[in-house]
Amino acid sequence: MTVDPLPPPRPLPALLMEVKAAAVQKVFARLRDEGFSDLREGHGCVFGFIELERGSRLTDLAERSGLTKQAVGEAVAELERLGYVERVPDPRDGRAKIIRLTTRGLEGCLTGRRLFSEIEQEWADELGEDLIAGLRDAAERIAAAERDAQAGTALRM
Repeated sequence: MTVDPLPPPRPLPALLMEVKAAAVQKVFARLRDEGFSDLREGHGCVFGFIELERGSRLTDLAERSGLTKQAVGEAVAELERLGYVERVPDPRDGRAKIIRLTTRGLEGCLTGRRLFSEIEQEWADELGEDLIAGLRDAAERIAAAERDAQAGTALRM
């Protein structure tokens, strides 16, 4: 009788997605408690990637978030209706628009970032500072390597 080997561990990307989903769920619950009940997960493609001070072009938000321009454009349109962003002419290219946070948008964005930081600290308190710092370092290195690989691929084309 042969014994099947142990099943392989869950793929790391699946685990990371589960961690992300848990953090996002906590953040949006806390955002509601802090008066931002109209924000939803789909707005993260803007809040997570926008340049805080000068704003960003739609194409840049789409590229950074890994979503299509259409998907990001829908989130921007909704955030504009809600009063979190505004579209202004790009001073470098009059044909283009910059998506810029309003005062309310900056408050929501900074609140969300603070909440993510608090959740990360809670994990560090529970699991250990070194473990979470190592996880952060590994994630940053992997992300940087992938960005570099993508840039290298784009340059060769």
